[in-house]
Amino acid sequence: MTNPRARILAVVTAACLLAVAVVVLSRSAGPAVPAGQVAAPTSAPAGPSRPAVIVPGRPGETAAVRPAEELRDATAARHNSMDVWFVRMMIPHHAQALAMAELAGDRAGNPALRALAERIRASQGPEIGLMRGWLQARGLSTEVAGHDHEGMRGMQTPEAIRQLAAARGAEFDRLFVRMMTEHHQGAVQMATDLLKVGADLTLSEFANSVATEQTVEIDRMRELLA
Repeated sequence: MTNPRARILAVVTAACLLAVAVVVLSRSAGPAVPAGQVAAPTSAPAGPSRPAVIVPGRPGETAAVRPAEELRDATAARHNSMDVWFVRMMIPHHAQALAMAELAGDRAGNPALRALAERIRASQGPEIGLMRGWLQARGLSTEVAGHDHEGMRGMQTPEAIRQLAAARGAEFDRLFVRMMTEHHQGAVQMATDLLKVGADLTLSEFANSVATEQTVEIDRMRELLA
């Protein structure tokens, strides 16, 4: 028959061990949370601020500010060298179109041509911002060392630009339509080429838009002088 004192001692010892275990577990689990409530997550220590990148929206949309690291992971393997080349070439190409369009404001004789030039400015200005933002998000520069942009398709020579700036009225309209048509045709070809070899989906959409819209503008310019 078991000694009663031994049985009592065993029960007390087990109870003590159970109490110690409960205390240890409760401390490791953190502060108790009242029933019906959800414990708030512990906040991580604040780290150093991270650089932000301005991401332009589509034409007419506002830009957004996003962490550079977030964009880096999202865009790491979604473009190729031809995408980069296209953007770096199209920025100065668009810039010359803007310079030509700005001349039309006080030189064009046809009001419809002035309106078309303003449309070119309104669309290609934001597009330059979009392309610069695309490069910035990937840590890429806009420059191409040793490249002569004047040799690109559709690019007009400095002398041709001077002749356009010196013209007025009907003469300006004639030169503008010829030069901008050649310029647009060059951009359409560049965009069409990218659609064959590019990897970035955003740039593919952009290139398709360039090819479509500038083809429409070519037809419109030809109609103005018909």
